[in-house]
Amino acid sequence: MTQAIAPDPQVIEQKIGAAYGALGGLLSGAMMHIGGNLGLYKAMAGAGPVTSTELAARTGLAERFVREWLYQQTASGIVDHEGAERYVLGPEAAMVFADPTFALGMAQVLPFIPKFFSEALLAEGAFRTGLGRTYDDAGEDGARMIDAMFSGWNRTALTSDALPKIAGVVERLQAGGKVVDVGCGAGAADIAIAQSFPAAEIHGYDNSEHALNVAREDAAAAGATNVTFHNSDTDPLPTDPTFDLALSLDCLHDMNRPDLAAAAIRKSLKPDGAWFIVDIDSAPTFEENLANPMAPMLYAASIMLCLQSSACTPDGLALGPMALSEPEMKKLVTAAGFTRFARVADLAHPMNTYYEVRP
Repeated sequence: MTQAIAPDPQVIEQKIGAAYGALGGLLSGAMMHIGGNLGLYKAMAGAGPVTSTELAARTGLAERFVREWLYQQTASGIVDHEGAERYVLGPEAAMVFADPTFALGMAQVLPFIPKFFSEALLAEGAFRTGLGRTYDDAGEDGARMIDAMFSGWNRTALTSDALPKIAGVVERLQAGGKVVDVGCGAGAADIAIAQSFPAAEIHGYDNSEHALNVAREDAAAAGATNVTFHNSDTDPLPTDPTFDLALSLDCLHDMNRPDLAAAAIRKSLKPDGAWFIVDIDSAPTFEENLANPMAPMLYAASIMLCLQSSACTPDGLALGPMALSEPEMKKLVTAAGFTRFARVADLAHPMNTYYEVRP
């Protein structure tokens, strides 16, 4: 007979704290969404210390609810209390929450916070069937949500910081080199490269029609005539050496068969070409990943989107964002026929790591 063990009050307290911490994060995310949607962050950016009355007047909102929002934002560490009922959104916070051009900012993501939650609930089906949902299953809003998460870095830091660190790439693009972006999504990176290197020829491949439609729409709006988008399911990569540069930006772990994608990239890349990979900076073991403060978010995002996509077909590898640690990524590209693999030095990001791969 199993002997009952008296519960440890300290452990109970810790588990309750974890539960309320998670719930608090959910509710705080909703408050961030409100701050973005109602223009509260924008009204505070660069304004210095303001009272709730002043902020309510600037935004046309009810003072009492603005005041409660300011209390919540201060308690969350986003807004600073200056005393005498005055509050300030500091310059760094303004970059994160109010500047849509900041590479690591949240301003473009805030409108999609409800979409994150609705997609998370739809993830339940995969627990019963083992098959995930494709990115197209999330609709056009899903494509725009993913674009909002990554487009800031792709539109700014990719061409100014990353590509110059890969030997010979900038010179090739300036001279009219060819680029392929495998897993291009809504094409923010491709449009940025097209604008920075007008002589270059860029081809984006994805199998999400929603993302490709957004990409084509944005490319037309930007006047980027040197970029073309392809559905990889019906218009696969060329099988002869064509491209000077290949890109896979935050997407290999999402693919159901990244091994096949890597093999296709190897065939389409010139012998002296380069493959630039961006992926999650994960550790080789689950135990090591527990030390990552972003681990709860990343594993949740996996269940909601990444693992869903990677497991959307019976032969899917079901990877998820933490599955391609550096050793696993090296195995993936080596199996595809690449011989040189290294991290790109001097590129920092709170979530990602960067690789340069050569034939």
